[in-house]
Amino acid sequence: MAGKRSIFEEVGETSNTPKHPGKSGVAGGMIDQGHRGARGAIRVWLIVLFLLVVAMIVVGGLTRLTGSGLSITEWRPVTGAIPPMDLAAWTAEFDKYRQTPQYELANTGMTLDQFKTIYWWEWAHRQLGRLVGLIWAIGFLGFLITKSIPPRWSKRLLLIGALGGLQGAIGWWMVSSGLSGSMIRVASYRLAVHLGLAFIILGFIGWYVFLLSRSESALMTARRGREAKLFSMSTGLMHFAFLQILLGALVAGIDAGRAFPTWPLMGDSFFPADAFYATDMQGNVLPVWHAFFENPGLVQFMHRMAGYLLFIFGVVVWLRGRKSAHRDTRFAFNMVMLMLVAQAGLGIMAVLTSAHLHVAITHQIGAVILWVLILRARYLSQYPVAGSIRKGTA
Repeated sequence: MAGKRSIFEEVGETSNTPKHPGKSGVAGGMIDQGHRGARGAIRVWLIVLFLLVVAMIVVGGLTRLTGSGLSITEWRPVTGAIPPMDLAAWTAEFDKYRQTPQYELANTGMTLDQFKTIYWWEWAHRQLGRLVGLIWAIGFLGFLITKSIPPRWSKRLLLIGALGGLQGAIGWWMVSSGLSGSMIRVASYRLAVHLGLAFIILGFIGWYVFLLSRSESALMTARRGREAKLFSMSTGLMHFAFLQILLGALVAGIDAGRAFPTWPLMGDSFFPADAFYATDMQGNVLPVWHAFFENPGLVQFMHRMAGYLLFIFGVVVWLRGRKSAHRDTRFAFNMVMLMLVAQAGLGIMAVLTSAHLHVAITHQIGAVILWVLILRARYLSQYPVAGSIRKGTA
């Protein structure tokens, strides 16, 4: 029996495939259609979902950076798709927002026009979420009704929809943390869960898109040449990058990126002063463990140190990837290394500019690009593309 598979690794097991697709069981011809038929159509559908999820991550980042995330105080998955249409409706929404701690403690005196600006950011973010759900549902049901889904793919595609639904609930769980008490922003750890799940969804979609780029038989043939050690190392790099993404969310959640606009030191020292000190909005001292989520200096320090370690490990993985026998695999790891350098540079720029809006959002986009490049390098370690010495593709 095959061992337990790692995340994003779900292809390669053998099955008893009948010779004639008209009989019950797996239709052998369907899954080997490559870019034609359902396999190609599903891949296009997933690419559309992939781009929409990327857009959601970017708009979500802008929503956070502009302080817009708490402007809509209710979770109305269906009726919330319709924005305020007249002055009375806008006034009603504004009145709800004026009852939140963010307005009372940070935005007192905000005008209706200013409120509209932050409202539209949050509305756009939620609207993108609805669009993702709608496109997933239409596509999945369409392929299901027409029996166009290849064998063993129904659960994979259903998983994406289930994670999307969970993401919507977590989004509201995140927003609700900033609507009561003395919070003027969402809880940073809830933001980290929300962003982390977005990258998990993006990872699954990206992995499935890679798998659908070749026929099942081609994948099974390619797997015979898998580079197990390189696959294992790239899996570790993927998990390490995910941890760094979560730490980045903690930084964004408390605006820790603006705390120490110096590099390589944090102020005048390597380790920030009062790193294990945290208070609530009333000035009450909190237990030490709160500092790991709410002390700007400590949170930024953790993000910096993890970034250094990720870069070092990335170099180690890249050096191993350079030794691959396959040209496409070597190129994939070169791209990972190139993006890792660029992302480190963007991180330093974000620090030095006190998380300037354009630099910070570019840094977040860089995280998306790096995440996908790591996934692709990992995929090619598992399913290498055989080259030819004669054609110069080895």
